Amino acid sequence: MNILMLSSTFPYPPTRGGTQVRTFNLLKYLSQRHSVTLVAQRDGDVTDTEVAELRDCVDHLAVFERPPDSGSSAGILKKIQRFGIFLQQGTPPSVLNRYSVEMQTWVNNWVEAGKCDVITCEHSVNEIYVQSHFQKQLKTIVNVHSSVYATCRNQLATGISENSIRDKINLPLLRRYEQNYCAKFSAIVVTTEEDKIQLQEFNPKSEITVISNGVDLVSFPNRTTDPEGHRLIFIGAMDNLANIDAVCFFSNEVLPEIQKLYPDTTFDVVGSRPTSEVLALDKKPGINVTGRVLSMVEYLHKATICVVPMRTGFGIKNKTLEAMAAGIPVVGSDRGLEGLSVDGASISLRALRANKPTEYVTAISQLFDHPHLRSELSDNGRQLVETVFTWDIAGKSYEQVCLGRE
Repeated sequence: MNILMLSSTFPYPPTRGGTQVRTFNLLKYLSQRHSVTLVAQRDGDVTDTEVAELRDCVDHLAVFERPPDSGSSAGILKKIQRFGIFLQQGTPPSVLNRYSVEMQTWVNNWVEAGKCDVITCEHSVNEIYVQSHFQKQLKTIVNVHSSVYATCRNQLATGISENSIRDKINLPLLRRYEQNYCAKFSAIVVTTEEDKIQLQEFNPKSEITVISNGVDLVSFPNRTTDPEGHRLIFIGAMDNLANIDAVCFFSNEVLPEIQKLYPDTTFDVVGSRPTSEVLALDKKPGINVTGRVLSMVEYLHKATICVVPMRTGFGIKNKTLEAMAAGIPVVGSDRGLEGLSVDGASISLRALRANKPTEYVTAISQLFDHPHLRSELSDNGRQLVETVFTWDIAGKSYEQVCLGRE
């Protein structure tokens, strides 16, 4: 097949985290079997070397500069104008502020020239480049990393919305937007059953396939020894709202209680682009905010426990799978463990679940005090990833969707 993949983020190197990990690994799998053309945008921090290295991974790479106005820096008149378009046409400002006219023209020309059999949008934000009439001439797929409507609703429900008045106004508009854009696609891909149920409600006739995230087992090898001690870690892109909320909640409400019991406890916050709010945590006792690191797995292997205290954000979390692959015991919330069978009557224990501060204290204390429990979670977590959550498994399923098979 000739596959055209659209990504408004630059999916290389995959250590950038977030949506890039899923996009890169799926294109890597598909490009081994098919002709893949990738269209992506680059920010200022993307180097020419990274562009050259990604070009080696696909048959053809077209790179466009990210539009200079990225939303948060827009003037008030521009924001009002975009909200007006959201009301009238249904496209959210978060999609419009990434939109490139040049990229749109390139995509239109490529499709009209008949150069692809399939077009995939890697993340729903790229749906804007797919015209309704494309469906008549080729397979159109949207890879929804998480439902924007469900995420907004969850942020309002949990009280972590950056602007609750704005999001209350946006919520019904996002519902309409998600329902409308999904109708343009031959097939919809989601990461969890929860998102499938949500989108099926909007589009009962749609072909929706659940394809989980995966882990590169070479990049995240199982650790050979337990470092013991009292070292906690969180990994993830630190400009992401859900991640910011998770580390602030844990640092302020959980870590001080842990440190009362285990005074030498440390907490590494590992991930690129930390915001000022995250950087401020570095001043607290025992907290180390690293920023972007060359090797995430080195930090994981030094940790006693990986915490995933997410209170919002939908879909399977790469950070949870990567910690499990590396053999690190995980303590996570319902959101952090979403889509994973980690506990229950007939299931091997693969992680400990916690949502309230007291539950985190109990779970972390259990793991600090019991090496055998750490070993059990380490072994069972790695086995789960090896058998269910590799990128080969995800890639094979994605290829079947591209071929029109389930």
